[in-house]
Amino acid sequence: MRDAKEPHGGRSPGSEATDDYLKAIFEIGGREERMVGSKEIASHLEITAASVTNMLQKLAAAQPPLVVYQKHHGVNLSRAGKKRALEIVRHHRLIETFLAQVLGYPWDEVHQEAERLEHFISERFEERIAAKLGHPEFDPHGHAIPALDGSLPGGAPGRAPQALSQLKPGQTARVASVSDKDPDMLRHLAAEGIRPGIRLTLSERLPFSGSFQVRVGKSEKLCSLSEPLASAILVATK
Repeated sequence: MRDAKEPHGGRSPGSEATDDYLKAIFEIGGREERMVGSKEIASHLEITAASVTNMLQKLAAAQPPLVVYQKHHGVNLSRAGKKRALEIVRHHRLIETFLAQVLGYPWDEVHQEAERLEHFISERFEERIAAKLGHPEFDPHGHAIPALDGSLPGGAPGRAPQALSQLKPGQTARVASVSDKDPDMLRHLAAEGIRPGIRLTLSERLPFSGSFQVRVGKSEKLCSLSEPLASAILVATK
């Protein structure tokens, strides 16, 4: 594991490290904004638990505080922290969408490029990108793009998306989003025709191996997905 990056020149709110932490807390906590544990952040950012504890203490002591941190209980974003997190998430997802739609990047390459660029674009440049794209609500992986006012677009009406691995055999659902963290996984899903908006039918869950047999769209051919792959695909049943 690598050590966490320290804020540049004492800048806490605007540093890359701060942005990474705030975005991680936002993404892990989800729309319900649940308390996020230090181990979850460490796993998400691939850093040491000790680095996480030190950084959370710094973010809680910032002026204004960026997080509300309770040792042994977890962390929430403060009002200021949530505002910054939404801003950086908007940057990231708009950049991903721009790279895919305008520059023709495959969806398995846009995440890493957006990770590098999200900290540095100006608000004017961000708005020009949004206007060029027609103010999209979702990025190429199906994740919601925060609006300028920080609001998040709603998904399809009905139950909140759940992992494909939670479906029962015979159930059909629409792909809502997929994890963007693993390029190899995204390339595999693309090869199988699995993207946001595609309907999947769980045909069978194989015993012992834990793999899932799914039908993609109207195809009669079955696709085999491992447990990690099935858990990385969120689907909506309504």
